[in-house]
Parts: sequence; structure tokens; C-alpha cells
Amino acid sequence: MRLSGKISACFVACVFLVSMLAPLVLQRDPDAIDLDSLRTPPSLHHPLGTDNKGRDIMARVIYGGRISIGVSVVAGLFSMGIGLCVGLLAGYGGGKADAALMAITDLVLSFPSLLLAIGVSVVFPPGIYTVMIALSSVGWASFARLIRGQVLTLKESPCIEAARAVGCSSGRIIVLHLLPQCIPIALVMTGLKLGGYILTESALSFLGLGAQPPTATWGSMISANRAYIYAAPWMVLSPGIMIALTALCFNLLGDELRDRCGIDPEGRAAG
Repeated sequence: MRLSGKISACFVACVFLVSMLAPLVLQRDPDAIDLDSLRTPPSLHHPLGTDNKGRDIMARVIYGGRISIGVSVVAGLFSMGIGLCVGLLAGYGGGKADAALMAITDLVLSFPSLLLAIGVSVVFPPGIYTVMIALSSVGWASFARLIRGQVLTLKESPCIEAARAVGCSSGRIIVLHLLPQCIPIALVMTGLKLGGYILTESALSFLGLGAQPPTATWGSMISANRAYIYAAPWMVLSPGIMIALTALCFNLLGDELRDRCGIDPEGRAAG
């Protein structure tokens, strides 16, 4: 593994573990208001300072990571699952089913992903589950086209022809022969897209479509404190840096996974 991949893996692992184990790592309430410590600069007692309500920024960044990363990972897995189902059915079924499913896929891909995510989010009440639905609704299409191209290649292979010859049903061929060969490339694609999911989740939270106050997410922290960017920049810089670093590290990990597995999702997506 390259040095960039090792550093990215260590950073993502640390952020994930610290965020998930936040109650054990940090004995501090991220929503506790302290009117005596409004907009306090970074210090030993508050390493990342406090916000305009006296809440500890470090605690809110750590707890916010649980939502920002957790929502992105869950949405990525849902997108992969939907894309696998659509891609397998379209690629193996062919004919009208393929044409109809790919028409829907192309329609989704024709919209800018962020605008489509915003459009889906405003249909439902703001919250964590709404963000998951929005991200999954936007992300599945690229998986579907990718898997369809893979299936179109695999279904003409000798092993699939042999399975048909011995009388295997279409469902058995899809589940036992095609699906296992499509999962690796789908996982690589998921790794490559997680950075984008984090950015989109942060954008939706920034717009007030994600988790609602006082729940902390990185995007909502930037939105709530953006008026103080010049007077108290630490209130915005801390969550902003975490968004940038986490997205970058996920992208580097996705590239590393692609290179190590010898799989190029972008190249196969055109099939």
C-alpha cells in the first residue's frame, strides 16, 4: 500500500473509532450550553474553542462525525444494493426490461446530483433518514449502469453458458454466478463515492435539510456559525477541515482499493 493510502486508512480509522466511541472517549455533552464561555478561542479546557452558545466545538465535531460518516456509509451501501439489483436485472434480462430500467437510470444521471438530492430532500421532513433517502436516490444510478456493463460481459462467458446448459434457472444464475462477480467492483465503486457522499451530506445539512438542531453535524455546524467566520473563525474551520480531510482520505482509499484489486469502475461503466 502506498504511503498516501496508509495515512488515509489511519485517519479514517481514527475518525471512525473516535466518533463511534464518542461517549467513552469524551466525557462532555456536545449540546451543553455555557453562557460564561461564549465564543472562547481554543484553549487547554476547550482545545477547539466554543461556539456562540458556549458549546464545546471539539465535542460537537466528534459527535457530528457519527452522523456525517454514518449517514454516508449507510447511504453508500443502500445505493450499492439498489444498483446491484437494477444492474443485474437489466443486464441479464435484456429486451424491454433493460430498455426501461436504463431509461430511468439515464434520467437520474442526467440531473446534477446535488440538485437532485436537494429536490428529493424537500419532499420529506428534514432529518437523518431524509438525507439517507436523498443520497441513495441519487447514487444508485451510477452503480446500476456499472453493474449492467459488467453483466453484459459476464453473461456471455463459458461458465454462464454452462450453467444455462445444465438447466439452471435465471434466478440461480444471477444470485450464484453473476452477483459474486459483481460485488467486488461494486465495493470499489462504493469506496470511490464515499467522499462525494460526505460532501453531499454536509451540503444538505448546511441547507437545513439534514439532522435538526441541536444535533450536531459538520455541515450544520458551518451553517450555524458562518456569521462568525471573521470574528471567531475556529467555529467554522474545525468542521470544514474535517469535511475536507475525511472526503479526501476516502477518495484516496478508493483509489488504493481500485489499484490493488485491478478494477477500473470508470472503464467498465461504459459497457
